[in-house]
Amino acid sequence: MRRWASLQNLLIYGLSGPIIALNIWLLSVFFRYFQHPITILSIAAILAFLLNYPVKLFEKARISRTQAVIVVLMLTLTLVVVLGVTLVPIVIDQTIQLLNKIPDWLATSQDNLDYIEALAKKRRLPLDFTVVSNQINANIQNLVQQLASTAVGFAGTLLSGIINVVLVVVLAFYMLLYGDRVWFGLVKLLPPRIRIPLTTSLRLNFQNFFLSQLLLGLFMVVSLTPIFLILKVPFALVFAIWIGICELIPFVGATLGIGSVTILLLLQSWWLAVQVAVAAIFMQQIKDNLLGPKLLGNFIGLNPIWIFVAILMGFEIAGLLGTLVAVPIAGTIKGTFDALKNFKPKNPVSEITIEPELPLE
Repeated sequence: MRRWASLQNLLIYGLSGPIIALNIWLLSVFFRYFQHPITILSIAAILAFLLNYPVKLFEKARISRTQAVIVVLMLTLTLVVVLGVTLVPIVIDQTIQLLNKIPDWLATSQDNLDYIEALAKKRRLPLDFTVVSNQINANIQNLVQQLASTAVGFAGTLLSGIINVVLVVVLAFYMLLYGDRVWFGLVKLLPPRIRIPLTTSLRLNFQNFFLSQLLLGLFMVVSLTPIFLILKVPFALVFAIWIGICELIPFVGATLGIGSVTILLLLQSWWLAVQVAVAAIFMQQIKDNLLGPKLLGNFIGLNPIWIFVAILMGFEIAGLLGTLVAVPIAGTIKGTFDALKNFKPKNPVSEITIEPELPLE
């Protein structure tokens, strides 16, 4: 009997790996087929989660939810318009200038490599940067071609982006108004034992996670912009915003943002790159050790290894969007399973009649 039980367990564990891999592959295919609507719905849901905080504040002031949603959306649109008129043109202009400067920086780095190689030959050192030089030339040509194609399709991209923004705002509006009904209709299909912990864990992970990551990314932008200006970093605003955006990706975002900026500045000046890297790492340590624990806390409760695995799987399935939602999804799954393990029903009647707390109320 024990051998049969061991054989069953071995069969279950042996089949679980291929089944999980097959499900991940199916999710990847499904997302690629419906990429655009899934992306719009996901961004609208994240926006609704974030805007639900100010909506609750207005509701406490004895304003109906519909009025609170309208006020919050109007304030959000006003903020977006103000940023679009003041900040966005500066960022776009600096980004275009940066893209035009990168070929010159690559050419300068190639000249520096040639100079170092000439010095090495004089001192009979076995250094050969031919492969690196050829790669730099290829990168320059590819970059110039990409810039030309981007300039041609800029108008279409801008129009598509405006339409997507309108769709996201409209969907977020309806999610704030009717998302609780849709969510309750979906979770009502689940057993009460799963319904309550799933709803609680989803709200805790998604709402708190994205709000915390947004605040931490904003802190990096606000703190690094004056530092980069003092250091006379070219395109300081673009580099600070890029590092702040990368901070939205947990676990690897800081390394990605600071590393890419440092590599770009190395093409121009190694001393400036060192200064920027030291300043950015210093502010990133303040964020991780002082602000991060207060905002994030331990509500996700995932091992760093599993966080890294979740990010890799999310990127494989849904690209950048997958990396953003991978950690809260993994935290939701873990929180739900932990709640199910510790579930101790006191009264069968209460288990059936209790209703879950809705995520958008």
